[in-house]
Amino acid sequence: MTIPTANPPQPDVAGLVTAIARNTDPGGLGKTLESYRWKVLGDYVQPATHKRGELLIGQGELDRRLFFVESGDLKVNMQSDKGSVHLAIVGPGSVVGEGCFFSHMARLASVSAYSDCKVWVMSPADVERLSRANANVALALCMALGTVMATRMLDLGKRLAVI
Repeated sequence: MTIPTANPPQPDVAGLVTAIARNTDPGGLGKTLESYRWKVLGDYVQPATHKRGELLIGQGELDRRLFFVESGDLKVNMQSDKGSVHLAIVGPGSVVGEGCFFSHMARLASVSAYSDCKVWVMSPADVERLSRANANVALALCMALGTVMATRMLDLGKRLAVI
């Protein structure tokens, strides 16, 4: 007879923590979100795998989930009246979805798996639960996401000026 446990085991986010630590991009999560905080954050994320070409985020959707990339690459494209515009390739140790997480607006671009990948998903409800249980970690997460968003906004302006 198996006795159910009160608390399910925490997902193993060690691979994600390693990917974040190795990511040297300006504004990367590792610069502002210390790895020890993932011992808490691990309770609020769910793993997901995607095959090359699978859509994670659709342009125009009202979804506010965050996607933390452990392995593989994600492709970010935006449809315009002139066709599809390639914006970025996002790799391990990065996050996508931070803009709409904060803005509550529709997604401005689509994100698909550029290669087979593993991501960790966090919903707004997960962040709310985290803020009630551990406000310090929730604040650190939001500050790290804000840093990523601010850095990308600066880079996006440069990229679009070149296109």
